[in-house]
Amino acid sequence: MRKIYFTGTGPGDPELLTRKAVRVIKEADVLFVPGNKGKNMAMDTIEEFLEGKRTVRLEFPMGSVTNEDYKKAAQVILEDIPEGGSGVFVTIGDPMIYSTAIYIMERLKEMDIQMEVVPGIPSFVAAAGRALVPLATKGEVICICDEFRESAIEKADTVAILKTSGNKEEVLDFLKRQSFQATYARKATLEDEFITWDREEMLGEDEYMSIIIGNRREGGWR
Repeated sequence: MRKIYFTGTGPGDPELLTRKAVRVIKEADVLFVPGNKGKNMAMDTIEEFLEGKRTVRLEFPMGSVTNEDYKKAAQVILEDIPEGGSGVFVTIGDPMIYSTAIYIMERLKEMDIQMEVVPGIPSFVAAAGRALVPLATKGEVICICDEFRESAIEKADTVAILKTSGNKEEVLDFLKRQSFQATYARKATLEDEFITWDREEMLGEDEYMSIIIGNRREGGWR
């Protein structure tokens, strides 16, 4: 039977790849990667393990992906992995958090293929570590979201909001009203990483791969 590993490559630093991720990538017959018509962070992270590796790009139209697109991707995976062989679908962060992998897994459930998830370090965990920001202590509630939703955040002790380039001022105003202290991180763990607690510096940023962490902890983080 064929097998596909949905493998998280973490936040971008190759040293943060798990040993299992490296092993399954090296052993795989074929590598699948979401195409975005440009640079791919997951591919950049595993570059040193790609020599001679067959790679298949699965194209997903930005902002307009349909069920049919996921179904086609699942069929490509099924057909391109040789019988008795293995493939790896790589994704940044962790495959089970806001990932294309989740939708493909849904389409593969009824097909003749084994599936396994190889976890990766999520961006919000990496950013919190780089900024020395605790995400949660005993009894606290943490909210993770990739879209700003006031109702979801109001009852949390800590919030991590991903992909903040679109409505940063609205987010920061809300966090201030709710007595959160805010940390902004851009491309945590990469060479052009940037972390700040200054509101004006945050507003001057316009990076898709970014995160705002808000926390109500008395005394702050620093």
